[in-house]
Amino acid sequence: MSNISAIGFCNRTGRGDLSVLDASIREIADTGADACEIGIYGEEIVSGGRIIEERLQRVVEIVKRYPFKKLSLHGQISSNFMDRDHLHLQKKVVRAMLELCNRLGAGILVHHSGSAILASEENSADLDEMERDALLEMADIAKGYGVRIALENIFTTEKGQYRQTPSQVAETVKAIGHDNVVALIDFSHAYIESTFRKLDFRDQLRAMAPVAGHLHVHDSFGLPYTMEKFYHPAEATALGIGDLHLPIGWGDIDWESIFSELNFLPDTTLIMEIGAERFAAEQPACLNHARRLVAMGERAAAAE
Repeated sequence: MSNISAIGFCNRTGRGDLSVLDASIREIADTGADACEIGIYGEEIVSGGRIIEERLQRVVEIVKRYPFKKLSLHGQISSNFMDRDHLHLQKKVVRAMLELCNRLGAGILVHHSGSAILASEENSADLDEMERDALLEMADIAKGYGVRIALENIFTTEKGQYRQTPSQVAETVKAIGHDNVVALIDFSHAYIESTFRKLDFRDQLRAMAPVAGHLHVHDSFGLPYTMEKFYHPAEATALGIGDLHLPIGWGDIDWESIFSELNFLPDTTLIMEIGAERFAAEQPACLNHARRLVAMGERAAAAE
């Protein structure tokens, strides 16, 4: 079986005052999705690594209104266990995020894979070790909460940056060897990085799938950012450049072929990062499309 147990969307990230949280989660519930990923990083609940209890209680009251089958939290966009100068602060925040998962009943914490500009005296293996050690430390905490940390593949964002490829992210998860750390395949990120590095996109996905326990689905054309400025997101869409977060079918990712081939870890959640700010009208069709993809994958696996 493809092992996908729930399908849903990420919510609209708020302004930090919790004003849009309820409405944005309700929008996901209204689509009929059975999973929700909350961009908790945007809601001003953690201060200096400490949870602000009054804020958290308000979030608990909101979240418990919606009995999703699967709930996940998206950690800091800036989370980075290759950040030499701020590693102690990075770990404090992830500890708090894991506690938030426990308090809110979320089984997954999304964590971005690291990056850094290599210093003259170090090499990439030093950064890999730093990240692995931090993830292993956090994994033991996650185990106590019954939470899995999902390590997400990202794409190169600046010249001279060290960033693991999707297959290297998979190797990191394997090297850690902890049940509470899984890979998160972001298909569009993998596509963009494969184009940038001249890698085989499908081979990168094949490397990640056996250790993947969470999926981010959104469409693109796999084109790295070769323009620095767009006056409106629709201009990037028109050109097909960058991490577009488009509805399924708007880009050129061959979803049918991918989901017919790949199997993931048991109890994997599929989250569509297709924001209601731009594509609310397309979300129901995307949900139906995702359900067909999962069913196709299950049929293909059963036939093997």
